[in-house]
Amino acid sequence: MLKGLGGLGGLGDMAKMMKAAQEMQAKMAALTEEMDRITVTGESGAGLVKATCSAKGELKSLDIDPSIFQPSEKEVVEDLILAAIKDAQKRAQERTRTEQQKMMQDMGLPADIKLPF
Repeated sequence: MLKGLGGLGGLGDMAKMMKAAQEMQAKMAALTEEMDRITVTGESGAGLVKATCSAKGELKSLDIDPSIFQPSEKEVVEDLILAAIKDAQKRAQERTRTEQQKMMQDMGLPADIKLPF
């Protein structure tokens, strides 16, 4: 009756694949939510400026030491702020990559698999 599909065994394999895909989708959704809760902090100027981002790279807060507020140092302060934000965003990308690799390994997949996001 199901000769072309290899009998019911072929359908069973398909069901396993679908179940695995659904599990992966659920784990990715959970990871996406977790990336909103995980924060990383980047800094510049030996800690005078600190930027905190979610692991998704969304800027959450900025902490600036008041000692750097000198009118003549405006450009330096701006550069320090940008550097801290970029550092935080870089750390966020690294953290996201680490969490994705950990999830892939937990699922028995290669850690270096390329995901579409």
